[in-house]
Amino acid sequence: MKIQESGENYLETILILQKRNGCVRSIDVANELEFTKASVSRAMGILKEAGYLIMQPNGSLVLTESGKAKAEAVYERHRLIAEFLELTLGVSPEIAAQDSCRIEHIISEESFARIKEFIKSHE
Repeated sequence: MKIQESGENYLETILILQKRNGCVRSIDVANELEFTKASVSRAMGILKEAGYLIMQPNGSLVLTESGKAKAEAVYERHRLIAEFLELTLGVSPEIAAQDSCRIEHIISEESFARIKEFIKSHE
C-alpha cells in the first residue's frame, strides 16, 4: 500500500524513537514532531489499518515488518541525501537535514541509487 509523505514521516519518527528510547508511545511521537495528540492518534490509526503498526495494550507502538521496512527505507534516503548534500555541495548539516526531509519523499529510485553509489564510492 502506498502511503503519503506524512505517513512516511510518522514511520520514520517511530523508528528513530525506537532506536533512541526503546519503547515508543503516541505522546512521544507528538512531542518529537510537535503535533497535537489528536493528530498523531488519527495518524496512528491509519497506519495501524494499513498494517504498518501495532498498538500494544500498554500504549506502545510497534512497527510491523512492512512498517519497519518502509521506515528504514525512508530513513536511509534521509541520511544518504543529507550526506550527499553536505559532501558534494557543502550544504550545512542543518540545512541538509531539512532539505533531505523534503527530497526523500519525491526522489526517483534511479536518482537515489546514483546518490547511494556516490556515497559508497567516497567512504
